[in-house]
Amino acid sequence: MKHLNASIVFVCLVAAVALLPQPALAQKNPRIGVWKLDVAKSSFQQGTAPATDTRTYLATDDGGIQMTGDSVLASGTKQPTGYRAKYDGKDHPYSGAAGDTIAITGDGWTSDATIKMAGKVTQTTHSVVSKDGKTMTLVAKTAAGHAISTRVYVKQK
Repeated sequence: MKHLNASIVFVCLVAAVALLPQPALAQKNPRIGVWKLDVAKSSFQQGTAPATDTRTYLATDDGGIQMTGDSVLASGTKQPTGYRAKYDGKDHPYSGAAGDTIAITGDGWTSDATIKMAGKVTQTTHSVVSKDGKTMTLVAKTAAGHAISTRVYVKQK
């Protein structure tokens, strides 16, 4: 009887882990959390640096990622951005000045994104999270490959 009870407990534990929501399992993605732009370490080849820029990344139930960006320009104008996507290379809705869709590939540590407006590529971004998980660098380029910015973010939580 003890062997049967131990087997039942084991099966229940395995089932419980399998039923955990994806966000609980997706914590391996180092991008999950709140990131603030370090303006002093960043460079802007086109346009001007924002006064502030905060990005919040959340894991989604379907194994993807959701980003909410809150930028405030030097003029005081707010410039929100955001998306909910997977690392599948497919176009997903994007809200922001650069476009209306985003396609992402990668694994969270390193990713590449293509932003489009009405089906036409407007911008590409290559981003890397440092090995210690404390900084994230995003290099943005125009569709023609000209540098837009190199943004360095510091993880807050």
